Amino acid sequence: MKEQTEIGKIKEGRYIVVEDEPCKVVGLATSKPGKHGAAKARIDAVGIFDGVKRSIVQPVSAKAYIPVVERKSGQVISIAGDMAQLMDMKDYSNFEITIPADKKGQLEIGKEIMYIESMGKRKLD
Repeated sequence: MKEQTEIGKIKEGRYIVVEDEPCKVVGLATSKPGKHGAAKARIDAVGIFDGVKRSIVQPVSAKAYIPVVERKSGQVISIAGDMAQLMDMKDYSNFEITIPADKKGQLEIGKEIMYIESMGKRKLD
């Protein structure tokens, strides 16, 4: 799910969709309008799910999409290798999620854990 807004209203630390990937804005530079052109904004962003750095240059009045990023909690049902099965605590749906290397020993069956969901993708928080 995503919403639309103007490039000029985006702030550092917020989220933006770049190349159909939800990203967190890490850098923002705005140039002044010139004699024959509008003000431009350069946005540097890092992908939430893949960690890839992306940048775009657009006029300040252009439209951009803002992803709806939700932090949710889920209960660990089972762990198999680097995959864990979680149950969402609100709608009780089951899904599988990849366990990152830094969280491998921290997960326990029956324990509640936070995860991020945006645009149909999920990641442990």
